Amino acid sequence: MKTVNCQIVSLTSLTPHVFKVLLKPNEKVDFIAGQYLNFVMSSDDKRPFSIASSPNNELIELQVGAFIADSYPMQVIERLQSAQVANEPVTIEIPLGNAELRLDSERPLLLLAGGTGFSYIKSMFEYLAEEKSQRPITVYWGLRELAATYELAETAAIIATLPNAKFVPVIENVGENDSWEGKTGLVHQVVMDDIINLESYDIYLAGRFEMVGVIRGDFVKHGALLEHMYADAFAFI
Repeated sequence: MKTVNCQIVSLTSLTPHVFKVLLKPNEKVDFIAGQYLNFVMSSDDKRPFSIASSPNNELIELQVGAFIADSYPMQVIERLQSAQVANEPVTIEIPLGNAELRLDSERPLLLLAGGTGFSYIKSMFEYLAEEKSQRPITVYWGLRELAATYELAETAAIIATLPNAKFVPVIENVGENDSWEGKTGLVHQVVMDDIINLESYDIYLAGRFEMVGVIRGDFVKHGALLEHMYADAFAFI
């Protein structure tokens, strides 16, 4: 891990509550798809965020869900906004995490995220697309409502470049006026409906800790092997 200063290239809104941050580090940084960084607020206040960009990208992308004013992530957005106005760098620590993509495996891949946990798996499928991976890859992204979606077309386009991959977005709650024709319900239940047995898969999970805990238990009952399931949340649940 190293401490690096970064310039803020852009800070934009993906939805009213999700922000996209692009950072340019002042030196080369190395990480593996699926790792995260700490955003340094102060010497004793360091906040983790999954890296959404591929390791091949010279810019570091973060996707920050800030749903409540003065919340933990909103304070980071406000720091970024003030640093951008003042044209000042921000500081990160990179890389961190043990749930990175296992590059030596050829097993089929199941990448599953809820909400802004999407940034964790985005780094992986972007990297796999750049490397022209031949592995079977299935990407599931669960969102609470249609209004929470973003970059669906861009994601589908990237995954379509992989020869053995598919993308399955899932909306939990669909309103009667929503024009949604895709999968609905709890994302991991959709996975278990679609895949008879998960034993052969390398499984990568991201989302709220309680969600990941439920998925882990249900997936094991559905054949998944614990030694082939990866999530940073596992260290805390």
